[in-house]
Amino acid sequence: MGRKHLTSGHLQAANLGVFFRSRDLPALGLTLRDLQCLVSDGTVEKLGPGLYRLAAVEPNEFETLAMVASAVPNSIVCLLSALRVHGIGTQSPHEVWIALDRKARKPQRIPAPLRIVRFSGAMLRYGVVTQRMLGVPVAITSPARTVVDCFRYRNKIGVDVAKEALHDALRSRVTTVTEIVRAAEACRARTVLRSYLDALP
Repeated sequence: MGRKHLTSGHLQAANLGVFFRSRDLPALGLTLRDLQCLVSDGTVEKLGPGLYRLAAVEPNEFETLAMVASAVPNSIVCLLSALRVHGIGTQSPHEVWIALDRKARKPQRIPAPLRIVRFSGAMLRYGVVTQRMLGVPVAITSPARTVVDCFRYRNKIGVDVAKEALHDALRSRVTTVTEIVRAAEACRARTVLRSYLDALP
């Protein structure tokens, strides 16, 4: 693969999306010199230290989430950012909300503002699904899990946001009471949600 021949097809074949890192070069059949040429001729954009983007692909509303997932591959999109993806409520966060393992290092030099919470144990797995955004596999909490997390982290985001998420998720039918209860039990948050669920019409 030489100069001017990097395409989205090559990235897909390497199981990458629009974004890739310098450590992905061997999977793409590129050398550092090839990469420098691709950046010079505008085929590839350098976004930050070791992070690149295929310039020809049109951006969309989830571009920043895809970029963060590429830069921080063990992250999970959650809370306000997950609400936005699932179309729940009215939040439009200026930061990308992600969860990391409690033992994971805080990411450095990411070209996007982040809000980080910490998950551990089952919280890293239950209700975490994968969506592709601009070809990038993005781990994200499911609608039910997102609603539950909003109550678990109500001191960070506000109880009004959590209540709005619960009511709007059920009104729009992106999840059900049964799924929320199941997620609350798995996340040990049933007691927190009980009064709010009992008050539902």
